[in-house]
Amino acid sequence: MQPIKVLVVEDSLVFRELLVQNLGKDPAIKVVGTAKDPFEARDAILKLKPDVMTLDVELPRMSGIEFLRKLIPQYPLPVVVISSLSDKVFDAMQAGAVDFVAKPAVTNRAQLEDFIKNELLVKIKIASTAKISNIKKTVMMNNQQQQHLAASKSNLIVAIGASTGGTEAIFDVVKGFGTDIPGVVVVQHMPPGFTKMYAKRLNDQCRIQVKEAETGDRVLPGHMLIAPGGDRHMRLVKVNGVYQVECKAGPRVNGHCPSVDVLFDSVARLAGPDAVGIILTGMGGDGAKGLLEMRKAGAKTIGQDESTCVVYGMPKVAYDIGAVEYQEKLSDISARTYSLLNKIR
Repeated sequence: MQPIKVLVVEDSLVFRELLVQNLGKDPAIKVVGTAKDPFEARDAILKLKPDVMTLDVELPRMSGIEFLRKLIPQYPLPVVVISSLSDKVFDAMQAGAVDFVAKPAVTNRAQLEDFIKNELLVKIKIASTAKISNIKKTVMMNNQQQQHLAASKSNLIVAIGASTGGTEAIFDVVKGFGTDIPGVVVVQHMPPGFTKMYAKRLNDQCRIQVKEAETGDRVLPGHMLIAPGGDRHMRLVKVNGVYQVECKAGPRVNGHCPSVDVLFDSVARLAGPDAVGIILTGMGGDGAKGLLEMRKAGAKTIGQDESTCVVYGMPKVAYDIGAVEYQEKLSDISARTYSLLNKIR
């Protein structure tokens, strides 16, 4: 197998050299070039034809986000953004980046090398499998028409799980939800700190209210709770007959914390047939077994189809084991969710 050709775009000479040295240690990676600004990067892309590009958000002469907006329509290329803790990263995702990593706020060389080995390398390898045409479809997708529930059903739950490509996929689904939607609980694999900013962004752009979850938050109609990134799993719990969430520290499940499987398992146990489970784009198999448990418990289940996934991993595993009852294009998932909720009595 040919190594993945990587172009590193980073204005800091020290960090750029550190990236080159450590990425090159992996035999599956070949750093074919570097650039310190978007203009150098554009020339390098044309000359070197990399498979994946790493991109700093803050760059001289042109921001990384503006560069992405100009780049993706002309030269489709998987991009992994390296960003400090800022909501600008979601502008980058909206502009066509495949994924992002949080730039470590440390100067210790050993910690930086650990970040490159255990986080950035993984993202680059996943990005190399991404379907760029599907990223462009997501970016260009039109707003969906709002659906409605036939009647208020406050006891229902909608559970969503996603990973690579999921920030934009979740937005595409949720922008079709109105204030009549039952309580929504979400796990999106994301670094700590970013989930709070992501929740605020969705809250500002969607009709429903969205927040980063905290233990004790009630699951209410017209509201969505997003599991905090970090070292806590989010579970559905019932306190005095009322659905709430619990965010509790625990070991990684399927390599992730929070884990989609942990959330889906809890929804299967507590909500059973009063739930709809949705699994979206992402690498690996997190959420597949949990979605199967939901279906066995009588819940309705939806999987994003291959033609619209950035990475057809999690939905494929779920489909292959029989966890997915309805396989849908991303643009149809919101309407399907309402249709299934209206069938639950």
